[in-house]
Amino acid sequence: MGISRRKFLGTSAAAVIVAGTRAKGKVFGANDRIRVCVVGFNGQGGSHIDNIMEQPDAEVVALCDVDSRVLARGAAMMKRKQDKTPKTYVDVRDVMADADIDAISTATPNHWHSLITVWACQAGKDVYVEKPLSHSVWEGRQVAAAAEKYGRIVMHGTQSRSNPTLIRDIGLMHKGFIGEIVHSRGYVYKNGNRMAIGHGASADVPDYLNWPLWQGPAQEKPYLVNADASTPRGLLVHYNWHWVWEYGNGEIGNQGVHEMDIACWGHNRGLPVKISSTGGRYKWDDDGETPNTQATQFTYADGSMMTFEVRNLGSFQEADGGDCGNSFFGTEGYYVRGRGFFDYKNKPIQVDEPEPAGLPKFAHFFKAIRSRNPEDVTAPALAGHLSCVHCHIGNIAYRIGHTLDFDPATETFVNNDAANALIKRSYREGFEVPQVA
Repeated sequence: MGISRRKFLGTSAAAVIVAGTRAKGKVFGANDRIRVCVVGFNGQGGSHIDNIMEQPDAEVVALCDVDSRVLARGAAMMKRKQDKTPKTYVDVRDVMADADIDAISTATPNHWHSLITVWACQAGKDVYVEKPLSHSVWEGRQVAAAAEKYGRIVMHGTQSRSNPTLIRDIGLMHKGFIGEIVHSRGYVYKNGNRMAIGHGASADVPDYLNWPLWQGPAQEKPYLVNADASTPRGLLVHYNWHWVWEYGNGEIGNQGVHEMDIACWGHNRGLPVKISSTGGRYKWDDDGETPNTQATQFTYADGSMMTFEVRNLGSFQEADGGDCGNSFFGTEGYYVRGRGFFDYKNKPIQVDEPEPAGLPKFAHFFKAIRSRNPEDVTAPALAGHLSCVHCHIGNIAYRIGHTLDFDPATETFVNNDAANALIKRSYREGFEVPQVA
């Protein structure tokens, strides 16, 4: 299990003091590379490794994963590519205690994202945290507060805020290019590996997996294999945890959060005051809990609205184009991501403003680490938190089963104890997300 919780809390307290002295940032020289540990890399984290290795001013010096097979494969791959073996860790608390690591990128399951990020901020490390930034409303607010309190760079991995076209076009919308935005729409119609996951049966934990650490902040549960498979394999590890509330946030918090982040960015109204969400897990007979079909509506204090749709059973090519997208409807025209601006006679509106110079997402991250300038963070923690709140409260409205009123100031539901009970999870002892806000 690595260092004990008692030892970690001791080293973490010292690290917070160090963080105070490092808040203005380490002074990096021209050839001084930012040293990164990638935490959780069986899926999206693998692209983190590749993307970081492409940057001239940073290097992956360590890897962390609770699956020893994944860890061994990653270390061997990096040895082949750079002729240098990275440090390897199973327990992320050991990463926090390593003073030779400047930054962390993490692509663990959702239920770990906030805890890793807050711990890293306390330990004086900057963080690129994969989407969604949080598993719940409450813990996302702690991430945003930790980034500010400890003076750390925290960048949310929704990617599109580094896109030069979207930076320009959403900037134009904010200036009134198509009038006042009154309705925004996001959608995700993924299928592919979004299929029935089967039924689980308790089984012995494989010797390569540290199951207690994989569960982390979640309540301890038996390890499950897919009883419907001809060869039993893990039911939830390494991907299908997305569809179980204890670990994931469904499709709206998986691929959907990418489009939700763009929708919130463009709509630019903060948090809503009313939410409704309906749908279900249709056709599939399995142990998945999250909806494969979901329609959600958010209403804001000024009366504007945003709609978001999930469909995993399959789809056709929408008018917006593709299986994921966004549209924004203003009083003077509309915008379709990937197609541009139009008036209400469907005539394209010419854009004369040039796009800003583009940088890859990790180049933005490393630039911000060096400058310590919050303006260099294209997807900051607070913006990520607000986008994730939309996903979380949409799911809560779905689970409660009726329209909910929401108070943006307190980030709680109005007069609804059942809904507010889902704002914050019950943490496993030793893995509580620290209260910072």
